[in-house]
Amino acid sequence: MKFLLVNAGQLVTMTGPSGPRTGAEMGKVGMFRGGSVLVGDGKILAAGLSDFVATHPDADKARILDIGGRVVMPGFVDSHAHPVFAEPRLKDFELRTRGKGYEDIAKAGGGILSSVDKVRGAGDPQLLDNLLRAAARFIECGTTTLEAKSGYGLDVENELKLLRTIQRASKVTALELVPTFLGAHALPAEFKGDPHGYLRRVCEEMLPAVAKEGLAKFADVFCDRGYFSEPQAEQVLRAALDHGLKPKIHAEQLSRSGGAAVAAKVGAVSADHLDHAEPDDLAKLKAANVIAALVPAANYFLGLGRYPSGRKLIDAGLAVALATDFNPGTSPCWNMQFVLSLACTQLGMTPEEALCAATINGAHALGLGATHGSIEPGKQADLIVLDMEDYREACYWFGGNQVSMVMKRGGIVHSDREYRA
Repeated sequence: MKFLLVNAGQLVTMTGPSGPRTGAEMGKVGMFRGGSVLVGDGKILAAGLSDFVATHPDADKARILDIGGRVVMPGFVDSHAHPVFAEPRLKDFELRTRGKGYEDIAKAGGGILSSVDKVRGAGDPQLLDNLLRAAARFIECGTTTLEAKSGYGLDVENELKLLRTIQRASKVTALELVPTFLGAHALPAEFKGDPHGYLRRVCEEMLPAVAKEGLAKFADVFCDRGYFSEPQAEQVLRAALDHGLKPKIHAEQLSRSGGAAVAAKVGAVSADHLDHAEPDDLAKLKAANVIAALVPAANYFLGLGRYPSGRKLIDAGLAVALATDFNPGTSPCWNMQFVLSLACTQLGMTPEEALCAATINGAHALGLGATHGSIEPGKQADLIVLDMEDYREACYWFGGNQVSMVMKRGGIVHSDREYRA
């Protein structure tokens, strides 16, 4: 079916250069007042001023949707999430409210390994149901494309179980899931004291199995104090490249671990977190064209009192993306609108930069910049309607959901009202 969206108070297209946006380009949103969008066969056919769009030969064949002066923009592209797990980590949360830190909780039997225990004991139907329920929440809040990491299995059987769950969910949910293998998330209990043995398992057994079934597009590694070192992270990501997976990395989250340097060395698509990145790290990332993906909801939830500086990264010439880091222990947040608020109030970013980071730059952080993240002819028709008159309100209001309609691949997948001409 073809749709013609008319009477958009503001049409935010995010048009611009073909690559990830940097510097001043992050401040340009490609906005039209009173714009229209024509979609058909899952793609954008035309977008811009209403009189121009109306001249398209398919415009008179489309069902008209009157947006009523609201804001239309690309769907959010969330490039860092861990959405497949068995249970929330409520014990971790309670310990944190009692003053325990990230590493204290891990030593007390919480943290990543507690999620691993639950996943190993969970059946496929439970994991699939949990993922589909989470996917519905993402869609309602305007996310149309989501990275989905494994990493709570930490053995061959359970890492494959998680990635197969993502594959199954992709056939059911409207949310587009981009799978990432995160076998090097933490050291499982059975390999305590033997990281080299575990990494052999990751590189020689897990990665070949993942690649053989085509279960992931990316491979990630948690490079930080108490997890995997710089040389170990490089070992995993080079093995991933050998198996056709593109590298990503958790870098400089808890300490300055060398993860940014690894990202630059291996040509990672993105380096994520970057709380403790220094100017030398930023220079290396810029030279290697690595996208900086920031996840401030995790900082908020952990009560760290410190956020990565989006302003510093943008001023250093990096392309910045924003993501939720949705996971059961450190960021139980599926709403990118809250992340936009944090970006503007805590990371020093403007509303325009935040929206760029949550759409087109997020798409580039998933290798999808040519097809996702902006409203341009030929791109996938992933759109959202915000119940507001000014796009800056998307970053101004927080604590609720301002998304009125969601369109994925040209079909309406969520709406809180009838949009009729």
